[in-house]
Amino acid sequence: MSQAFTVKAEARNQVGKGAARHLRRNGMIPAVIYGDKKEPLSIALPYKETFLALHAGGFMTHVATIEVDGEKIQVLPKDYQLDPVRDFLMHVDFLRVSETSRVTVDVPVHFENEEKAPGIKRGGVLNVVRHEVEVQAPANAIPEAFTIDLTGVNIGDSIHASALTLPANVTLTITDRDFTIATVAAPAALRSEEGEADEAAATPATEVEESDED
Repeated sequence: MSQAFTVKAEARNQVGKGAARHLRRNGMIPAVIYGDKKEPLSIALPYKETFLALHAGGFMTHVATIEVDGEKIQVLPKDYQLDPVRDFLMHVDFLRVSETSRVTVDVPVHFENEEKAPGIKRGGVLNVVRHEVEVQAPANAIPEAFTIDLTGVNIGDSIHASALTLPANVTLTITDRDFTIATVAAPAALRSEEGEADEAAATPATEVEESDED
């Protein structure tokens, strides 16, 4: 499995806001491990290691190893909470996984070769509809990211899910439609010119009749 990080944790018996505040004051962060038909396990993680792992990239798509009381547990981060003001990591939820586990995750979408997209070279704007795509994948083979090549993409073009290259045993969770991932929109100046041209074309010509006065 691709490893995000390995960390030693402490089992915690006390839960609630007061206990969580006490942990954070002591450089720890509350977390919970659940899944695999086992009782949820409340743990405390070292704050610094967990925070650095979160910001190292790929936190939500990499399997981690948490050691609790000598037991090594394979987990996948499923959710985390940040303080909305201080960006302080408050809590993390983990899901137990194994070599045979399949998980549902959001995989980031990256774009390349913007300089080879005629529409963007003409001033078009890449409008990203989905920065992430939800897939089902083996826990030990979650894609790092999907990369979409913009070569040849023009103004007005749309990029759909069918443009993604899915690894073996990885499937999209949305299967009933070829959903849009991004579009290339016309620049504001071009939209304004086209709008004026359309308005002019839609305005009927007015004939002015001159009458002779006796």
